[in-house]
Amino acid sequence: MSGEKRNMTENGAFKIYKGLIIYGLICLFSMVTLQQAYASDAGDAQSFNPGDMINHHIKDAHGWEITHGVVVPLPVILYSESDGLVIFSSANFFNEAHQEVPYLGYLLSHEHISRADGQSVFDFSITKNVLFIFIDAAIMLLVFFAVARGYKKNVGKAPKGVQSLFEPVIIYIRDEVVKPSIGEKYQTYLPYMLTLFFFIWFGNLLGLIPGAANMTGNIAVTAVLALGTFFMTNFSGKKAYWSHIFWTPGVPWWLRPIILPVELIGVFTKPVSLMVRLFVSITAGHIVVLSLVSLTFIFHSWMVGFGSTVIVTLITIIELLVATIQAYVFTMFTSLYIGMAVEEHH
Repeated sequence: MSGEKRNMTENGAFKIYKGLIIYGLICLFSMVTLQQAYASDAGDAQSFNPGDMINHHIKDAHGWEITHGVVVPLPVILYSESDGLVIFSSANFFNEAHQEVPYLGYLLSHEHISRADGQSVFDFSITKNVLFIFIDAAIMLLVFFAVARGYKKNVGKAPKGVQSLFEPVIIYIRDEVVKPSIGEKYQTYLPYMLTLFFFIWFGNLLGLIPGAANMTGNIAVTAVLALGTFFMTNFSGKKAYWSHIFWTPGVPWWLRPIILPVELIGVFTKPVSLMVRLFVSITAGHIVVLSLVSLTFIFHSWMVGFGSTVIVTLITIIELLVATIQAYVFTMFTSLYIGMAVEEHH
């Protein structure tokens, strides 16, 4: 029986490696499209600004620019005291020359919407990052409904298809990350941990596709994920967890007033470190890739372009590994924090 399980795991692992190789090849061939898209953005050598181009591609936007000149307008949802709720397409903010123009008294400048008369505006728009959050969630639903159907069909049999691809990952997160970190109560938190891991993993991989959004490289997204960890950890905290913070055992009484602020600061710095680590890791990778691509248009040399394409391809393949590692690290530290919170006093 153990031999069967080992074969199933090896078969699933092989399919994972095969999928990653195929994804890497897709990234390799998409580099040509990437270079062409950025070449169009570069335009004239004298007007090309690498900083503007990089900011344009890593920041959030009210429209999804798939490639130069191909923009999918997204819904703009605004609320102001005078107009109430207003919904329209972001295409109304641009004329035929793709220049920003006012619409219904609203102005779009550097992806910030304001009113011409200075009134406060609440922006609930579906931006590019929000769209990719929905896409990420939709992919997760499609994948795991397929995995669930596979479990029902293949009871007592070797997993097949999508199930065989993701089952080794699910088992690894359960047995090597969540269970050892949280302990005997791990099953209560396992659904959240799996959701957290795959949401970040799929989001990281989506961000590597040319034209996609830098979703997990947006600090607002990582902040919400970190807040989930913060609330999950502190709402699960047992008496031993809080007593360790407010009345640290084994410490002289005169040191406790000094240690208490340190412990309280640690409660907040843990999720902040998760937020910053994911944000910096993903954004830094995109900035490096875009900076290397910019060299082609700065030097106007096909040799530089060829060299940058090779290096960018290699970095993109490394980014596949980074995408997985960052999802693993976020899930592992979340499990450790919750494990420390629910641990019983010994």
